[in-house]
Amino acid sequence: MKAFVFPGQGAQFSGMGKDLYENAPLAKELFEKANEILGYRITDIMFNGTDEDLRQTKVTQPAVFLHSVISALCMGEAFQPEMTAGHSLGEFSALVAAGALSFEDGLKLVYARAMAMQKACEAAPSTMAAIIGLPNETIEKICHEIMDGGDVVVPANYNCNGQVVISGTMEGIQKACEALKAAGAKRALPLKVGGAFHSPLMQPAKEELAAAIEATEFQTPKCPVYQNVDALPHTDPVEIKENLIAQLTSSVRWTQTVEHMIADGADDFTECGPGNVLQGLIGRIDKSVNAHGIL
Repeated sequence: MKAFVFPGQGAQFSGMGKDLYENAPLAKELFEKANEILGYRITDIMFNGTDEDLRQTKVTQPAVFLHSVISALCMGEAFQPEMTAGHSLGEFSALVAAGALSFEDGLKLVYARAMAMQKACEAAPSTMAAIIGLPNETIEKICHEIMDGGDVVVPANYNCNGQVVISGTMEGIQKACEALKAAGAKRALPLKVGGAFHSPLMQPAKEELAAAIEATEFQTPKCPVYQNVDALPHTDPVEIKENLIAQLTSSVRWTQTVEHMIADGADDFTECGPGNVLQGLIGRIDKSVNAHGIL
């Protein structure tokens, strides 16, 4: 079965989408529609901006979303998903690609999400760190102990076996990195991010985004969408909305998502969007499946 997956924040690069814009009339039309909806020419930043320009949350999230969705839609008849999933931000791309959300509504929600997350980041200095080489249970136990001590730190992204990203306050992340290294982690690397995504510190952003999601019409997707919060397939618009709202303060269960997709018959994964991060993660989760970019 064919699965299509969509990357999250961090996959952006200068020049992204320029070839699509110049060579595919549909892409040009959708990019121009995006410029109109956003009220600024995001294409100028995507095609010619610096890495620093692209790192602004209000730019990064819509840019990755646009590249991902437009890449998929420009595949034409070759885009026949039997299931979709996206990593964090990529879940919005997966929902649009599966027909649960319109292109316009998807972009508006992504922009609302970006702005809400930016505000939450500015309100509470926080960060994330990648932990390599420890069992999930050890990471969860240490995070729980630090939380009991009063500092916020939680597992945020279960990326693949042996790679988990944690999220929390500056103090919580520092304490967790020290404790996880002492417990045998091969690496505990603080990440250059603006805040503690997928943690309780995103609660103000969650409340703001919830209002926008509730006011948006969702359709029944044409194929199951595997969502981050529970790693399970969903087609009910009400459930999809609830999971999308919960996502901002919940862990991204990417390892479990891929495992469930494979158990349900997925043997060919196409990553739509910038970069190849998801292809690498899928390969580490299960070497028996075929994971590639758009062919």
